[in-house]
Amino acid sequence: MSDPQAERPGPPTGPAPDAPAPEAPAEQPQAAGAGEEDQERDQPQDVWTARRDLVDHSPPTMNIGARTRFGGGTVHGDQNNLAGNQITGDVFLGGKTEIHWSLAGLSGAAAVSGEVPPRRLERLDASFTAAEETVEELLGRLRRDRVLVLSGTRSSGRRTAALVLLHRLGAVPVHVLDRDTAPGSLADRLTGTGTGERQVRGYVLGDLATRRGNPLREPHLLAARDRLREQDAYLVVTVGHTAVLEDVTAVPWRAPGGAEVLAAHLDTLVDPDTAAGLLRLPAVTDFLARGHRLRETAAFARLLARYAAGEATEEEITAFSRISLENQVQEWFEEDENTLHLRDKAFLVALAAFDGGPYALTAELSDLLYRFLLGIQHPGRPADVPVFGTHIDKRLQLARAEGYEDDEHTEWGPVTQFKAKFLDERVPLVLLRLVWTGHPSARPALIEWLRRLADDGRPLVRTRAAATAAVLARTDLPSAMALVIEPWATSRLFRHRLVAVNSLTLAHLVGTPNIPRILDDWSGDDDRALRWVAARAYALIGPELPGQALAALRKAARSLYDDPAEPDEFDLEMVGELSDAVALLLLSPAHDQVLKELLTHLDDDPAVNALTLTAFVNACGHQDEDEDGDPAGRPTVLAWYADAATAGDEAAGGLAHLWRRALADRHTTGLALDALSKWVLIADRSPGTEWALAALLPRLVTTPTEYQRLSHLLRTMPGQDGAPPPEVAARLLTTLAPR
Repeated sequence: MSDPQAERPGPPTGPAPDAPAPEAPAEQPQAAGAGEEDQERDQPQDVWTARRDLVDHSPPTMNIGARTRFGGGTVHGDQNNLAGNQITGDVFLGGKTEIHWSLAGLSGAAAVSGEVPPRRLERLDASFTAAEETVEELLGRLRRDRVLVLSGTRSSGRRTAALVLLHRLGAVPVHVLDRDTAPGSLADRLTGTGTGERQVRGYVLGDLATRRGNPLREPHLLAARDRLREQDAYLVVTVGHTAVLEDVTAVPWRAPGGAEVLAAHLDTLVDPDTAAGLLRLPAVTDFLARGHRLRETAAFARLLARYAAGEATEEEITAFSRISLENQVQEWFEEDENTLHLRDKAFLVALAAFDGGPYALTAELSDLLYRFLLGIQHPGRPADVPVFGTHIDKRLQLARAEGYEDDEHTEWGPVTQFKAKFLDERVPLVLLRLVWTGHPSARPALIEWLRRLADDGRPLVRTRAAATAAVLARTDLPSAMALVIEPWATSRLFRHRLVAVNSLTLAHLVGTPNIPRILDDWSGDDDRALRWVAARAYALIGPELPGQALAALRKAARSLYDDPAEPDEFDLEMVGELSDAVALLLLSPAHDQVLKELLTHLDDDPAVNALTLTAFVNACGHQDEDEDGDPAGRPTVLAWYADAATAGDEAAGGLAHLWRRALADRHTTGLALDALSKWVLIADRSPGTEWALAALLPRLVTTPTEYQRLSHLLRTMPGQDGAPPPEVAARLLTTLAPR
């Protein structure tokens, strides 16, 4: 992407130094970390680079169609932008979700202790699915050793597998032991209650609680084995991936495929033909694609059976996946005996903010959030963050996420990195909504975390901070504005204001109401920092409401022009911002409507005239982008003109008119001639550009003065970097007819 014009007009024209705006009033709080040295280094990022960073680093759920929706550097060709504001299917970002039916059997908490009813064991066995060789291997180990330790995630079906193994081994009745059983007292809990045929022969200890000071050791299992031999009984212990084991080998249990589990359960509930028909339903296909937990799949099978019997509606079938997801997220953040460690919860929040981003970055910033959460949970106590924690694979399994390698956009080009994302793309938005609205005690830590992210030197981090704030705004606009976005918008630092711009832009993208109203209010606010934010944000959301955006930008230009005071650095910077905003709109998918608006109001007053012509010349300095966002070597506005002229669109005449006005205006003549010279140099190496320029130039000559200006340019312009005059200039000169 080419650089923006270095020279920017003041009110109405004049040079604009590349300097930050004046300090905010004393009553405005300084953002965290914004010291004097930071302010000296802080410079406003140009709108073109800022937009590219926003497109490159937005979360996948927000980046669908973003390049075209935000402009994308092209004004012709395919413009399939995002329709509406629904970006995540059936996930609700605001309001309250009403659940009119319960997901029976979805609780993952096992009974504290007691005997498992025989009918339940038979039902579990009938619908159990797993590789036959795996089951036989586990049964063989259990027969030989009497004790089996199964390791897996909570959603892997490890407890069901334990019960089925004991049932198939004939080790019934099965007694469930209290999960709080201490490893050292395991053998003592194997009491062999019952007499005669009801003598207990199977034990299950689910989710054994271990910790660093109290691990499960080999002697504990040896003592349990001796007790089991005395009773002719068997024991299966299930543990998570983070269990502390010493000289104990756990057998990993991996969940079978969701489609297999669903089919197995349906076979026990309905006839084969009905089951086949249910499996073809679109809602079932979508459910299976989401990677739901096995207990959710089992509950879904029961609901499908009710649906087949006419006892459930299609709406319930469709809503099941979303409600299951919301229940999963709620379970992650509940405080009970099965609760996750606070560090794991911090990782889940960080992964929601950096979904699809580099894993190492997510882990790094999750520990930062963990420190802030510890400060709330244990105020005054130094934060104790383990240097070496859970293995990557275990962490991702816990989060129902996956790791993969992919390219990450950087200022030096694409770089391959190991990334992580949730298996279900709806999780980030649901999770952030729940944490913000359902756990307000975590808000101070989350706010401080976002402020630190906004101060980070990495564009990806700042953009994800903005995206997170956008989700919070969609969920609770007043609180998000007051606690997060407005402090950024009124900051002394440009980088904070830019995060506010991106937050409002992405909030609008996900359907947050009233964002244009906020920008309208800020456009005329006494706080000049807010006016800067409004101009930047309108440059990005303007393609969806070009009339409103251009009206606000014209109003801002008039306020600068009508100010009797001598323009200061902020005024000059604002002129450049307004010009960039209009230029970006002119290169957006709404280009035709923007062009009409500009032509309609071109002669309203001097301020609007200066803004329009400067923005047009600014836009002419940009080139089409390739898929990576790099210049593709074709002037964007010239390509637009060529397409419009070929199709006979009136836009061709409008573009030619603006060119004539820009070349004739004393404030923009120099800039316009410079832009035209660059086009000629591009045409010297691009036949397509030469043909388009040859079609445009004759329409720019309607008076002797216009002929003299353009012919002088083509006769006298030098080549690039001191090279001889380009040969194309002489050929283009022949297209001009004297007047």
